[in-house]
Amino acid sequence: MSEPGDPRRERRGLGRGLAALFGEEEGAEGPGRGARRLPIARLKPGRMQPRVRMDGEQMRALADSVREKGVLQPLLVRAAPDEPGMFEIVAGERRWRAAQMARVHEVPAVVCELTDGEALELALVENLQRADLTPLEEAAGYCRLMEHHGHTQEEVSRLVGRSRPHVANILRLLTLPDPVKMMVDSGRLSMGHARALLNAADPGAVAEEVLRRDLNVRATERLVARRRPGRRRTARERWREKDADTLMLERELSADLGLRCAIDLFRGAGESGRLTINFQSLEQLDALVARLRQPTPGRGTEGDGESGG
Repeated sequence: MSEPGDPRRERRGLGRGLAALFGEEEGAEGPGRGARRLPIARLKPGRMQPRVRMDGEQMRALADSVREKGVLQPLLVRAAPDEPGMFEIVAGERRWRAAQMARVHEVPAVVCELTDGEALELALVENLQRADLTPLEEAAGYCRLMEHHGHTQEEVSRLVGRSRPHVANILRLLTLPDPVKMMVDSGRLSMGHARALLNAADPGAVAEEVLRRDLNVRATERLVARRRPGRRRTARERWREKDADTLMLERELSADLGLRCAIDLFRGAGESGRLTINFQSLEQLDALVARLRQPTPGRGTEGDGESGG
C-alpha cells in the first residue's frame, strides 16, 4: 500500500488520467477535493512545460471567462525545488496567466509531490487532454520523455493514450529543417503537409513552393513524389517545365502579337518543342495569318532582283 507522495501512487494516478489527481473520478467527494487557494504571486511556470506558444486570442477569451466565473479547474502544482515558499505549475499555466489578465489574485491548486519525470509526464498529458499542443511541441515532449526519462515509444504511447505509429510519426517531425519546423509551428503548414515533406529530398524548397502555390496535402504528396531523386519525369511534366529565358520569350511574343503565347520545350536529344498562339476570334486569326505572310524585312520577294557590284 503506497503513501502520499509515493511515486507508485502518482504513476497509478497518471495512468487513470488527471481526474485521479484532481478528485474527479466517480465516487470522489467533489471536483478538486484536495485543492487549496494559492496567491498567483507564489506560482511560477513549470520547467517541464511542453507548451511553447500560447494563442493571444484564446488567452483573452479564457481571461474573460475567468473574470466572469473564476478558475473552475484547479491547477496542479509542486513545491519549487529552488525557491522556498514558491510553487511550480505542472498543469494549468494557461489558467494562471488568464487569472493574471483578469486581475484575479488567488487560484485553486492541488499540491503534489512529483519528480521532474512525473512533472513532465503530467504536463504533457494535461496539454494533450485539455488543449492541443502544436505537432512540434508534442514531438519535443515525447523526445524529452524518451531521452531524459528512459521511456520507449511503446511506453510513451501508453502514457499519453496515443497509438505507437502516431508517436513515431510525430517524432519524425524533429528531423525537418528548422525553417520548415517554424512553418509548422506557426500553423502555415499542417501536420499533413509536414508528414508529406518528410519524404522530400529538399523539404525546405518544397515547403516554400507549397506555400507559394497554396497546395493542399494531397497536392503536396504528389509534388514530393514527382521530385523524388532518380524518378523519371513524364512527357507531360517535361512539357510543363520552363526556364526564365523561355518565360521571357513567351512574354515578348505575346506583347508583339497581342495574343497569348506559350512555348514548351523538350530537353532531350531529338525531341521537339511547341509554340501555341491563342486567339479568341476569326478576326484575330486572320490578322495573325496576314502578319505571318508578310515578307521578312531585308529580303526580297520572289522575282525581285538585287544589283550586283
